[in-house]
Amino acid sequence: MNYAEKQSNKPILENRSKFLLAHSSSGFKHALKEVLVDPSVASALADTKAQAEVKALNTFYDLMANDAARAFYGYKHVVMANEHMAIETLLLSDSLFRSSDVQMRKKYVELADSVKAQASCFFTNTHHSNSCTGANVLIFSSMHVSGEQLSALSGVAAILRFPLHELDDEEMSDSDDDQDDHQNDRK
Repeated sequence: MNYAEKQSNKPILENRSKFLLAHSSSGFKHALKEVLVDPSVASALADTKAQAEVKALNTFYDLMANDAARAFYGYKHVVMANEHMAIETLLLSDSLFRSSDVQMRKKYVELADSVKAQASCFFTNTHHSNSCTGANVLIFSSMHVSGEQLSALSGVAAILRFPLHELDDEEMSDSDDDQDDHQNDRK
């Protein structure tokens, strides 16, 4: 900030409140994950899109470890979960929407639209009434650490409202489709 003041750098000075000083163990890109998990940084970034993505991805990983029937990744598994209206949060990499393959872009746009359009109505015992909630769709930036992690999982994942054990047991080899999708992204 001192340098910006000496140089009269108006854009930096006008946005001074947006800067945050944080500690990391290294200056490399992988250290961003460490910084974003820090509670003081997380509270400062609570209202940002990136923090919502990090939180959703952490929830996904927790579910994968503790309740695998509520966390799926790969296009075919996620589509099947969507057919059961089980998706609470859909996680998508923005690289899938920027693919040079029009058909691939179209299928992921349709998936996102379908998940957004669905509403899950469930009976709540505490209020004795029906309540409807739509699913969240989060588009992860492939330039962000969380987006890179999602891309490593095929670029599409879902956190489910309820467990789908039949999908968990189902053997589907959609890794070929996902590999093709990501190879097209990189062209």
